[in-house]
Amino acid sequence: MPAPLYAPPFGSDVGVAFTPSNRYPDPRVEVLDESFLKLRLYSASVEQLATGLRWAEGPVWFGDGRYLLFSDIPNNRILRWDETSGLTSVFRWPSNNANGHARDRQGRLLGCEHLTRRVTRTEYDGSITVLAERWQGKRLNSPNDIVCARDGSIWFTDPLFGIAGHWEGEPAASETPWAVYRIDPRDGELQRVIDDLAAPNGLAFSPDEKILYVVESRGVPHRKIWAYEVGAGGALANKRLFVDADGPGAYDGIKVDVSGHVWCGFGSSTGTDADQLDGVRVYSPAGRDVAHIHLPERCANLCFGGAKNNRLFMAASHSLYALYVNTTGAV
Repeated sequence: MPAPLYAPPFGSDVGVAFTPSNRYPDPRVEVLDESFLKLRLYSASVEQLATGLRWAEGPVWFGDGRYLLFSDIPNNRILRWDETSGLTSVFRWPSNNANGHARDRQGRLLGCEHLTRRVTRTEYDGSITVLAERWQGKRLNSPNDIVCARDGSIWFTDPLFGIAGHWEGEPAASETPWAVYRIDPRDGELQRVIDDLAAPNGLAFSPDEKILYVVESRGVPHRKIWAYEVGAGGALANKRLFVDADGPGAYDGIKVDVSGHVWCGFGSSTGTDADQLDGVRVYSPAGRDVAHIHLPERCANLCFGGAKNNRLFMAASHSLYALYVNTTGAV
């Protein structure tokens, strides 16, 4: 396999040295509950695919091209990792400090842009269509993460991270409270569906799309993931606590597999053992923690991809990592 990307164009000179495990099972994949054993591949280990980024985010898989797109927010670019060559290149620069990505039901790229404070769609010819940038005449804060439901509705979170300084966007005053929005697939109407979470972040649907999970990344005293029942027209009801980090750990981007397990970008910046929390935490559909994938860096976001949709891609601070697992991502 070609060497990971170090100090790429327009990038950082910070490359994280990484040595894959020389034994199976990989000790970085920590089993917390025996139920996870059926999801672990005994002879698969964590791989570093690229490094030299400033803040990796927003991975999305394009199986039709056999490549992964992911954000490097402070470097104002979207990168492309190619499965056939193992090489990483610049897909879009500048990217308007793009963060989260998804694909719509027609396979087009959906993106959350911090700098422009909008949600966009990249058309087949490469042109950009703006899907959302204002709520009742007021500018959005900085759309963060995004998902597209089977009915074509587009859901995204809108915390303040991109307007907090020059690192991930530009400093600006907030005009609307942080919230979660839904773009109606019929007429493109922007609907505010959640407005009571402190910095909503990652979001994902259960396999049957009857439950929406949303990360509250500034919850007090701990970070939390909430679950909502999804009704007709995207109406949400019966909010309940799915998991509580219950300590210094923090959730970021999340994805769900076909069996309903929730895979969470995880990490901490506090405590003497903060590095032991860096990686991916996995929860059963009942909210029981069943595994932790240890990475040398805090993981911001993740997605499933690869030819069989059984490869977990993890965007973690300076690097992109991957791990084959014995499950597939919910579609």
